[in-house]
Amino acid sequence: MINSRVESQKDNPRDWFWPFWLALPVYPYSRRRTLCREIVKDTIWTFEQLHGILYTIVPIRMTVIKLDAGGLLVYAPIAPTVECVRLVNNLVAKHGAVKYIILPTSSGLEHKIFVGPFARQFPAARVFVAPHQWSFPFNLPLSWLGFPQKRTHILPEDSSQAPFGDELDYAILDINLGRGSFVEVAMYHRRSHTLLVTDSVLSIPEEPPEILQLDPYPLLFHARENAHQPIADNPANRRQGWQRICLFAIYFRPSAMEITGWGEMLRDAIKAPNHAPKAYFGLFPFRWRENWQQTFTALRGNGRPFVAPILQTLILPQAPQQVIIWAEQVAQWDFQQIISCHFDAPFAATPEQFRQAFTFLEKNSAVNSYQSLLYEDMKFIQELESNLVKRGIATPAKEKV
Repeated sequence: MINSRVESQKDNPRDWFWPFWLALPVYPYSRRRTLCREIVKDTIWTFEQLHGILYTIVPIRMTVIKLDAGGLLVYAPIAPTVECVRLVNNLVAKHGAVKYIILPTSSGLEHKIFVGPFARQFPAARVFVAPHQWSFPFNLPLSWLGFPQKRTHILPEDSSQAPFGDELDYAILDINLGRGSFVEVAMYHRRSHTLLVTDSVLSIPEEPPEILQLDPYPLLFHARENAHQPIADNPANRRQGWQRICLFAIYFRPSAMEITGWGEMLRDAIKAPNHAPKAYFGLFPFRWRENWQQTFTALRGNGRPFVAPILQTLILPQAPQQVIIWAEQVAQWDFQQIISCHFDAPFAATPEQFRQAFTFLEKNSAVNSYQSLLYEDMKFIQELESNLVKRGIATPAKEKV
C-alpha cells in the first residue's frame, strides 16, 4: 500500500472557485482547494477538500477506484471545481472514463449536494444512489435536486446485481427516522482489501491532515489560549489547533472547553491584536482547561475506529438490532484498511475492530471499554437528544440488544 500526493498541474486560485457555495454556505465557501492522493498504486485515489463551520474544519473526501473491467468508480463526490475535475481527468486519461458515481448516503447533505454538478462533468457516468433519498423541508424528486434523470438509479439491495458487483461488495444500513432515513452504504473493494464508509466509523490522526496545512490559519486560530495571543505559525501550534478542532467537531462542547461570557468576550476582542473579518473581529469565546489534551488522547484512542457521538446518541440507537446485523455483515469482509469520508484515511483496521466500534449498542458486551468515550464530553449531545425527545422532534432510543 502507498499513500502519495498527486500534484495538480499548478496552483491557480481561479481553479479553486466553487460558484454554488450558497447552496451550502460553509467554510471554505467559494474557495475550495483539492488534494489528490494515491492510496493503492494505480488502483485507489482519494480527493480531499475542506468542510466546516467557524474554523472548525475537517476533510471531506471522495474515493476513486480503478475497475478491473476498465474505467473508474467514484464514491461520495466532492465539489467539482476546475482543479478537482482536472485531477480526475488525469486519471481518466490513464485508466478510462468515469463509469459509476455512488452517493452512499440519504441524509448527508454535504455529500448529496455535489452529486448533480459532479455528474454533469462526466455525462457518460451512471449515478447510483442509496435508497430512501429525502430532502427538507419538502421531499423533492432527485431530478429537481440536480440529479440526471435518465442515468440515476437506486442501488440494488443485493450488491451482486450492481454492474460493478463482480469487483465490489456493499452493505446498506437503512434506518427509518420518521421524517427521513439515515442510510449508509459501506463498500468493499476485494482486490485491495479496502473498506469505504461515509460517516459510520472514523479515526482521528494526531497530526493535522495535509489538506488543512495548505492554509493553516484555522489551525492557528484555535491554537491560541485567548484573544490577546497573536497568531504564530509553527508545527506545535498547528498540532494543537487540529486537536482542539477535533474536540469541537466530535463533541460540539467538550468538557475541557469553557464558553466565556459576552462581556468578557467583548472586552477581550477590543484588546485583540487583529480585528479583521478573517479573525472574526477579535472575538474568541473559548477557554481551554489544562486537561484538554488528555481529553483528546482519550478521544483518539490511538487511532482506533469509533462511531461519532452524534450517531451513538441520536441515530443508531433508533435501530440497534438492525445496526448490529449490518456491522456483522460488513465484518465478514476481509478488509485491512478503511477510507472514511472525514478525518483520517486510510487507516489500518480489521473486521473485528470495525465490529467492536458498535458494541455501545449491546447490553453485556465484553469489549464495551474499547468504544467508550468520556461521559462528561458526551453530556452536551445527550442533553441535546433529551431536549429533542421532549419536543417530539426525536424519538427515544430503543432498548440495547
